[in-house]
Amino acid sequence: MKDDDLRRRLRGAAYLHRPDRERMRARVERGMSGREVPAAHRDHRPAMSWLRVVSTTASVAGLFAVGGYAVASAVSDEDPRPQTVATTTAPVAAPTTPSATPEPRRTSRPPAPPTPRPTRTPHTQRPSVTPESEPSPSPSAADLLWADGSIDPGSSSQWAQSNVTVKAKKPLTSLSVELRIARTGGVADTGNWRSLPSEDFDVSVDEDDGFLVYRWSLRPGRTVPAGAHVFAGQYNHAEGQRDAGDDVYAVEAAAAGSPVERDDVRGDFAPTSD
Repeated sequence: MKDDDLRRRLRGAAYLHRPDRERMRARVERGMSGREVPAAHRDHRPAMSWLRVVSTTASVAGLFAVGGYAVASAVSDEDPRPQTVATTTAPVAAPTTPSATPEPRRTSRPPAPPTPRPTRTPHTQRPSVTPESEPSPSPSAADLLWADGSIDPGSSSQWAQSNVTVKAKKPLTSLSVELRIARTGGVADTGNWRSLPSEDFDVSVDEDDGFLVYRWSLRPGRTVPAGAHVFAGQYNHAEGQRDAGDDVYAVEAAAAGSPVERDDVRGDFAPTSD
């Protein structure tokens, strides 16, 4: 018989073994009590009764030892199995309803005064610093003068007229208009005119640093009425459409008052191409 078979049978026998404890206990008791013997023989056989008790006890102990050894051998050779522990779920106690809150005991001690909270020092707002603004222009800069430069629609492929339109919002006691035409593409003066009376202005035509320059200056003691007025310079140029992108103008004016209102406007012409 192989060792594995022996172990298997021992494990099975140990598992199925159910010792009869009642029978063992009865046997031990019988051994201890002994049988009734005649009085004549009692003095001669006390040693036999005790020997029987000891033998019976030893046999019972040996039986338990053999059984325990068999179980221990069978269990020690077997792989350990996870132990299952039976647990008993204890009933969950129902939540107890809290009893009514007892009323606080009244004491004769006065309540402690509330601790004062630290007060915050109000934040002093710094005055906003306003950046220094440029000096506002006099009323004349917004109310006295307006000007614009344009090419007259009557211009042709070889001749052109550049107009400077001045709008005076008040009567002017001083007015100077300057028109500068770039000397490109054979530009040459052919004349000039203005919508105001000719006797009120001094007119000049010059060449300066590559420009054909027209100037109109209001004579002393004369007045320009409020409204729109045109100052024009006329000139020939090379065949084709001339580009006026380099042409500029400047207007200076003043109106009677206390103090005297003054204004000036500068601008250019829209560039043109073929």
